[in-house]
Amino acid sequence: MAWNYHVYLLELMILGLFLTDTSGATDVHMIVSDGENVTFSCNKTLSDCTPTSWIYYKESPSNAVILFDENLKMIDNERLSLGPKCSLNIYNVTKEDAGFYICRPQMEKSSSTDTNVYLHVLQVSPLSEMEPGSSVTLSCHVYSYDNYFCKSLFIIEGMQLMWINGAGVNLQSDSRYQISSSTEHCNSSLNTTLLNEDDNRELRCQIITGTSKVKTSAVYTVRNLGNSPSNKNGTGSVIRVIIFIVEVAGLTAPTVILLLIICERRSGKRRAQSTRLSYVNCSESVVINDC
Repeated sequence: MAWNYHVYLLELMILGLFLTDTSGATDVHMIVSDGENVTFSCNKTLSDCTPTSWIYYKESPSNAVILFDENLKMIDNERLSLGPKCSLNIYNVTKEDAGFYICRPQMEKSSSTDTNVYLHVLQVSPLSEMEPGSSVTLSCHVYSYDNYFCKSLFIIEGMQLMWINGAGVNLQSDSRYQISSSTEHCNSSLNTTLLNEDDNRELRCQIITGTSKVKTSAVYTVRNLGNSPSNKNGTGSVIRVIIFIVEVAGLTAPTVILLLIICERRSGKRRAQSTRLSYVNCSESVVINDC
């Protein structure tokens, strides 16, 4: 076990050197939950952003994306913007934004002035449908550039995932909830059987430090399938259709009745005209009743 741990630390060090390829660069780890806004500072003393670039690596050093180059040109993404002193803003963070970011002053011959930012994103997602009486599983996962860096947060820095309810009560000791966590994979799952009173109840997954300080948290609000917005919208649609039909019927009924009256009057006139024509064609010597 000790041997595996030391091998892991060696791999972590090698991977870190391989990714940054720097000596003396500033490394920053930022942990946020999905949906938040985040700002990365650039470690430089220049008064403007020329020439400076922001580079993004999602999974490996071979798939670099230039977010902002030395010519002040930004990648086409409405969720990105530049702030003071070349800081990078990301709005409404998603798990897809997790990765490795570099702020690099191009005028420097050495990359020791780089700022390396590792963005970790916490997200809670359901693994099954919500309905009363059903067993539901929620997954709380930390998305990172590489699993090595994620594990370093938990193993080396002593962070952990914790589930609480809306009142802030730890659910680990609640028999209603079965919780299992994996430091190796940086996730935690919560399983429970839903009750009717769970509708709109909050379940929160937190990242806490070894001193129980909360780094960030992600909230999932339980919504029963029977009360889901989609079903409500479906029911509302049916009601609106029925109301529309009734309104249309109410508006068209007088018109239909008027048309029936007109048709009936025209029909009566045609019958009267037909009778008069029969009288005209009869011979004067014939009794009218016989015509």
